[in-house]
Amino acid sequence: MKTLVIVIHPNLETSVVNKTWMNRLKQEKDITVHDLYGEYPNFIIDVEKEQQLLLDHERIVFQFPMYWYSSPALLKQWEDDVLTHGWAYGTGGTKLHGKELLLAISLGAQESDYQAGGEYNITISELIRPFQVTANYIGMRFLPAFTQYGTLHLSKEDVKNSAERLVDYLKAEH
Repeated sequence: MKTLVIVIHPNLETSVVNKTWMNRLKQEKDITVHDLYGEYPNFIIDVEKEQQLLLDHERIVFQFPMYWYSSPALLKQWEDDVLTHGWAYGTGGTKLHGKELLLAISLGAQESDYQAGGEYNITISELIRPFQVTANYIGMRFLPAFTQYGTLHLSKEDVKNSAERLVDYLKAEH
């Protein structure tokens, strides 16, 4: 399955986990890696280019660190610009129907923090619900997210293993 991984990290050069994931994914022949902040540091998005990338792939992955309980700002801008009426939704907006959407999220906090009674008293499933609603609205199949918790305390080996698990997860049937 042709997979497009859209990496959304505003400080990728200082990242450990997301940079490792991205570099590992680039080694896969059936995975296209697209660094959104590298491509559009000024938030001026080439809509036609982005739409063509989406058309060329069956599985779309948004890879990002959790920032203030959401994704980095450029992803919202990308959604607003690229997922247009008549293309992604509305009359004639069927271009993404049947494609898959998956999130690959890194989180500094522990998994136990993201549950009822935890530090944040909310689950990741609840936090990412807007992505699920968007996927449903534009006719995509929303897949369970790949999450890596506790990224601030991972060893180099843990980060490497996380990247391998991500590759396996993206290649699996869901």
